[in-house]
Amino acid sequence: MIPRKVFFGNPDRAAVRLSPDGQWISFHAPWEGVLNVWIAPADKPHEARPLTTERRDPITRSSWSYCSRRVLYLRDNRGDENWRLYAADIENGRQLALTPGANVQAQLLHQSPSTPTSVIVGLNDRDARLHDLYRVDVETGELDLVLLCPPGVIGWVFDEGGTPRLARRMGDDGSVELLRLNEAGRLRRFLTVPPDDVLTTGPLALVGDRRLIMRDSRGRDTSALVAIDLRQRGAEPEVLAHDPDADASEVLLHPQTREPQAASFEHLRTRWQSVDPSIDADLRAIRTLSGGEPTVTGRSLDDARWLVAFRHADAPTRYYLMQRDEAGRRSARYLFAHRDDLDGLALAPMHPVVIPSRDGLTLPSYLTLPPHHDHASGPPPMVLMVHGGPWSRDRWGFNPLHQLLADRGYAVLSVNFRGSTGFGKAFVNAGNRQWGAAMQDDLLDAVAWAVEQGHADADRVAIMGASYGGYAALSGLAFTPDAFACGISLVGPSNLVTLLESIPPYWQPLRALWRERVGDVESEQGRKRLLERSPISRVDDISRPLLLVHGANDPRVNRSESDRIAEALAQREVEVTYLLFPNEGHGLRKPENMLAFIACAEAFLARHLGGRAEPIRGAVREASVEVLRGACCPD
Repeated sequence: MIPRKVFFGNPDRAAVRLSPDGQWISFHAPWEGVLNVWIAPADKPHEARPLTTERRDPITRSSWSYCSRRVLYLRDNRGDENWRLYAADIENGRQLALTPGANVQAQLLHQSPSTPTSVIVGLNDRDARLHDLYRVDVETGELDLVLLCPPGVIGWVFDEGGTPRLARRMGDDGSVELLRLNEAGRLRRFLTVPPDDVLTTGPLALVGDRRLIMRDSRGRDTSALVAIDLRQRGAEPEVLAHDPDADASEVLLHPQTREPQAASFEHLRTRWQSVDPSIDADLRAIRTLSGGEPTVTGRSLDDARWLVAFRHADAPTRYYLMQRDEAGRRSARYLFAHRDDLDGLALAPMHPVVIPSRDGLTLPSYLTLPPHHDHASGPPPMVLMVHGGPWSRDRWGFNPLHQLLADRGYAVLSVNFRGSTGFGKAFVNAGNRQWGAAMQDDLLDAVAWAVEQGHADADRVAIMGASYGGYAALSGLAFTPDAFACGISLVGPSNLVTLLESIPPYWQPLRALWRERVGDVESEQGRKRLLERSPISRVDDISRPLLLVHGANDPRVNRSESDRIAEALAQREVEVTYLLFPNEGHGLRKPENMLAFIACAEAFLARHLGGRAEPIRGAVREASVEVLRGACCPD
């Protein structure tokens, strides 16, 4: 049995970045048990040293400033998502707060090599719903107002100097207008993205002052990588790369010109298309370095060095540094893996599968089978893993939950149900207002497929997920009480009305998106339908055991969503265990808290599905957790 700490303890290295001058790498690694920013000479990664020394909350977001002398990082307060931006000097370690603190959310919006010591940030200090634009000096902390954010604006596109040139504004019908900002500071509409294209169309970068690079699904199902001439109103987009099966995903831009050079498309696996033939040899060279799926995570400004990460399903992510010269020679060397303890372990492969839905859709999915299961004894128990978002997706690659659960004897199935992104606008729009309905049917169809294929025992299937996945777990137990043996909900909403009424203020400009894609909380008929799709409305139908988990500081899904379900089930004496983490938000960031949750989850699943479980030992005692209902299984 592989210890859970191997999968869910702090990584050895994460969020690896290359400095713009190519001389340094940064990454997140534990210092005194807390994730901090570390730096090392790119040629001597073994000489890494901590740059920050946070003792309470882990640092999970960082990037280099273009001056290559400072690392920028964001911190919030125990998961409240009121991010504050800091700069850390790589020479002396001095740390400088660049944005205000309490009750203000900072967004790092733009950096440029032409202004290497300043960045553009958004701050919602004037109006919690809107992020005004400021230029901040990363060396002094001086903050200068650039622009007050107009109502309804949800994003910006900047030129090379950091001047906002285009704004994105959501309309009342759920469409998005792309507006040009003229010299007088007035916004003029350039193009409109219809509601059906909003999740698959959006700007990426400006090239000079005339070419806009976008992902664009208008006039097609899957989004293409396109270029639009800004000098011509109504100009036809130039298609640079397109795949009929998947939306444009990652885009490789030249580090100086910002011209697109390659784009990835991910259906079941990732495929790269070259846009610029000058890097074809580089892409071929990368593919020879390692198995798995490569991603270029950083390039030096002179383009002499590329940082490449390889994603694997049954091994840790591995990082390489590739050197390029003007003569076309390329060499690469291995740097490190993100989890050293995974090397040498016999991990389970992840199988891409396509599952049919009852109404003819195809559901790209990923199945991991328990490596030690004796099939002569019948099919194994299964855990259905539901991703959050829901405007997100599952993908092929290392998944710690898949690996831990497979090691414990379970099949694990992750399903891209309708409403998931990456598979074209028809697929994502098929999920509109289908929470608890057709989106849930897709999950049930996937379970039926797994049972029919002999991958799962129909009487021993659990449903598990976080955020939207937590909602789906609650819905599975409430709307189909006999379909699952048990469920696990992490930060999942139980009442869609209260969810929509309590969204963070900075999501208010997106209300039209929520209305069109989830439901209309402001109309009587809409509220009625939302309540019908809310697990709390069918809580009396829940009879199977439930493990509930929530962060007390969650700004997206209020803890009351779990409180109500726990109270209602306890009154009916239905088995419910409720774990509240006082120092967490929308998810679990601290490794001791994640390990406590995993310890309870594997004990819970072992009790109700019959798999193996590592003894809990001190996992719960070492975490900041309150067991409000029930109890984790004793050893």
